[in-house]
Amino acid sequence: MNFAVVYYSMYGHIRTMAQAAVEAAGQVPGVTAKLYRVPETLSDEILAKMGALESAKAQADVPVATPEVLAGADAVLFGTPTRFGNMTGQMRQFLDSTGGLWAKGALIGKPAGVFTSSATQHGGQESTILTFIPFLLHQGMIVAGLPYSFTGQMGMNEIVGGSPYGASTIAGGDGSRMPSGPDLDGVRFQARHLAEIAKKLTA
Repeated sequence: MNFAVVYYSMYGHIRTMAQAAVEAAGQVPGVTAKLYRVPETLSDEILAKMGALESAKAQADVPVATPEVLAGADAVLFGTPTRFGNMTGQMRQFLDSTGGLWAKGALIGKPAGVFTSSATQHGGQESTILTFIPFLLHQGMIVAGLPYSFTGQMGMNEIVGGSPYGASTIAGGDGSRMPSGPDLDGVRFQARHLAEIAKKLTA
């Protein structure tokens, strides 16, 4: 059973979560999990001005996602930072390239989920996932979130991401906060949950 984690990460927060997700999914018996990044649309010059060039170079060895990656996967977990309560332009452009898959019905019946990050606790984590879900439904995919059986999303002792819509993390206004233990546990749980659903559907 092929499991793809397809992400975009500018400063490393989503990349860290994506790596945790692919490791967790790969621990489910019978599952082969692989990591992919969507194509970057910004030039090195712009990335340097945004302080993101080193992060971009650090993930240069991650294979670039193509529509064929989605077609070949039995389940897909997407990761994107939030931009004004929505997905990044890079992720949007990648999704917009999948019209051929839609025309063939290539993704119908495949389970998928989304995880995200934002600068603040109320910076659009839920709306980013909720505005991502229409793409999944238009492609005929089955949406899997982060069920409340992952109790870590209900903690009150520290800042924590996560909602029933999907795992998430808070980066802080300056991006200095990397995903915490509970945040990483959330995306691991979501990845395993999605993988188990896909196994049942492909059985």
